[in-house]
Amino acid sequence: MTAPVGGAARDAARTATGRSRAAILVSAVAAVATAVVILGAVVALFFNPLWVGFEQGRTQVDAWTGWDAATIRAVTDSVVIEVFVGPGTFAQQANGAPVFSAEEAGHMADVRRVVLVFCVLVLLAAIALVAAWWPRSRREAFWRGMWAGAFGLAVFLLAAGVFAVFLFDTAFEIFHRLFFAAGTYAFDPATSRLVQLFPEAFWSETTIALGVVAIAASAVVAVVAGRRRAVARDATGLAS
Repeated sequence: MTAPVGGAARDAARTATGRSRAAILVSAVAAVATAVVILGAVVALFFNPLWVGFEQGRTQVDAWTGWDAATIRAVTDSVVIEVFVGPGTFAQQANGAPVFSAEEAGHMADVRRVVLVFCVLVLLAAIALVAAWWPRSRREAFWRGMWAGAFGLAVFLLAAGVFAVFLFDTAFEIFHRLFFAAGTYAFDPATSRLVQLFPEAFWSETTIALGVVAIAASAVVAVVAGRRRAVARDATGLAS
């Protein structure tokens, strides 16, 4: 006994709708995860002792602090490592004296919390990216989403970069207001070791370098994803 033609059509429509929704979900997950993973990978290139030490040399942190290069390197490496592995007290010392005031140490503890949350998000995004890629039947949707995520990130960073270049102080303030409580991140450069170790020039140059690399990485990923999407589309057409 065969099903009525109308019933078969409805079943086919439901199946097509389900496949369409699944493809949209895969694309959406791939898009968001791609953007987060790219950002995480690029931030890792800069948030490490190698880059930090290089940029501190460029921005003449020794003149700000009055310390020699060895002391600056020892304190900075300790700070960067503590951001990731704890304990989060930021009780570093230099020449027998505490480096940070209680307020500065508190701000660094806040920074550590933000960084750890970001690391968790990047890890979850990487897992989601693998999960979205896994079904072979959804590869075209996956590559479409990856392309969209990379392309969208590049456009966003380009717009944000233009804004930051001309209005860096405003961008810096907006960033801090988004992630930190008011009154917990403003320090006097004349007395604050935190600002002297990481002066405004350090952050402006690092932001520009990070943005350029992130845009370039996004462009590369978008090109690769676009090509892979075309291959997957052709393969789907042949299979059908």
